[in-house]
Amino acid sequence: MGASIETTLELWASSLRDVKARIRPLFTQARVATSAGLFLDGLLGDERRKTGWMRAEAAGDPGPWRQQALLGRGRWDADTLRDVVRAYGMETLADPDGVLVLDETGFLKQGKASCGVARQYTGSAGKVTNCQIGVFAAYVSRHGHAFIDRALYLPKSWTDDPTRLAAAHVPPDAAFATKPRLALAMIERAIAANVPFAWVAADSVYGVGDIEMALRRAGKGYVLGVNANHHFGSWGSGPPISGTAEAIAKELAPSEWKRLSAGDGTKGERLHDWTYCELADLEAAEYDDARIGLWTRGLLIRRNIADGDLAFFTTWCPAGTSVEVLVRVEGHRWAIEDSFETAKNELGLAHNETRSWHGWHRHVSLVMLTFAVMATIRHRANAAPPPKRSRRARRFP
Repeated sequence: MGASIETTLELWASSLRDVKARIRPLFTQARVATSAGLFLDGLLGDERRKTGWMRAEAAGDPGPWRQQALLGRGRWDADTLRDVVRAYGMETLADPDGVLVLDETGFLKQGKASCGVARQYTGSAGKVTNCQIGVFAAYVSRHGHAFIDRALYLPKSWTDDPTRLAAAHVPPDAAFATKPRLALAMIERAIAANVPFAWVAADSVYGVGDIEMALRRAGKGYVLGVNANHHFGSWGSGPPISGTAEAIAKELAPSEWKRLSAGDGTKGERLHDWTYCELADLEAAEYDDARIGLWTRGLLIRRNIADGDLAFFTTWCPAGTSVEVLVRVEGHRWAIEDSFETAKNELGLAHNETRSWHGWHRHVSLVMLTFAVMATIRHRANAAPPPKRSRRARRFP
């Protein structure tokens, strides 16, 4: 049951006042804080393109100079804002069974000056093109979802060119880092900030050993995509399993597949055929002496109903976890794809006109804050009202 229009408008007003007050300490000057508040207003406006001129017009400014100064010349820390976004989102979305979802998205660019721009593959365009790549972490729970971290990927063509780095104001300690390494840093920041999550889900870019080992040591389950040629092997008392993920899938009997929903999508339930192979049971203490309990390493396989296309996932979960739970965790990856689409189409995520390192991180962090505001309002507006008290018949003496 949704809230009334009046209640929803009050939620919008109070939520915006709240976040503007939270970010006020980030700025040493009141006028810059005001510009930041107007920036948020502009991102939430009706304009399809959130360019500097469009945001300036919405703010009543004669030109985009204040908007540009906020992202460029102003002195404030985008990483501190990132931490504010994460803490704000957790107040509404936090849940012990939360899922941290990792993914990247591309930002199409012209020229060579924008920080991190290069000819590289992006799934956003489905091809190699001139673009920036941002790696993101989204938090997903039964209360909703929102971005909580981000990082700009710098190709080696950038990190090997000191002149180019200096021109884009890249911090001197920045070095080349793979996308999985950027994602691992986000996992570490989430754990250090006591973000409550039980699982990590990601596609095959992030199904690598370093992330797996870090999550095992932290006592977190995962469902991480892997390639068809990824090798799996079982040990222990169960049936022997060995080979590439694709070869294992081909040897499975039809009865071992189960049709399950990975959650609701824009066109209804996302149904696929699934199978789960348990490979080995291991004690949690093997990765952290302070932890106890039996965990299972496994292989989760998804088969498209229409064309039979296969996708493969390496899994780590408490022993006894059902395939239904693993499928739901994997299905949460859809939330970050939905978040990218919403943030780009409605909140100007891809409309960053700055070229610098800090300009990218400032713009993206402000968009993340706006998205978190929307997630909070949506959750509160859709929350069920308190149960009505029954009226008992009044007794007269």
